[in-house]
Amino acid sequence: MISDTHGLLRPEAVGALRGSDYIIHAGDIGSQEIMEALSVVAPVTAVRGNIDKAAWARRLPESDVLEVGGISIYVIHDLAQLDLKPKAAGFAIVVSGHSHIPKQETRDGVLYFNPGSAGPRRFKLPVTCGKLVIKGGNIQAEIIRLEV
Repeated sequence: MISDTHGLLRPEAVGALRGSDYIIHAGDIGSQEIMEALSVVAPVTAVRGNIDKAAWARRLPESDVLEVGGISIYVIHDLAQLDLKPKAAGFAIVVSGHSHIPKQETRDGVLYFNPGSAGPRRFKLPVTCGKLVIKGGNIQAEIIRLEV
C-alpha cells in the first residue's frame, strides 16, 4: 500500500512494493506517471485524493473496493469522509491516506490502516508505505519505514 506520493515515486517505495500481488494507492497520487510505474509492479487499485485534479485523475473514484482472499477492503483518501459503517457493510479493512501519518488500529473488528506518506517529506513525519498479508482469512499489517 502507498499513499500521498504527491508526484514523487521514490525507488525505495517501488522496492518495498515489489513482489506484491496488488497495490493500493490511497490518493494524492500527483501524476499519471506514478500510476503507470506502479502498474508495472502489480495491478493497482487507486482512489482520487484532494490534490488529484488533472484530467487523468478524474477517472479515479473517490472510494473503491478490493477483495483479496475473501477479505473486503474499502479504500478512501480521507477517513473523515467515510460515509458508511465498514463492519455493517462487510469490510474487514479500511485503507486511507491524507494525514501523512502512518497508523494501524482495529476498531469494532475492522482494521483501519493508513500507510502514511511515501512522497515528499512533510514536517518531521517518517516516509512510509504499508504491507498487508492476507492468508486463510488472517490479516497481517505492517508499516514500512523507507530509508530516504
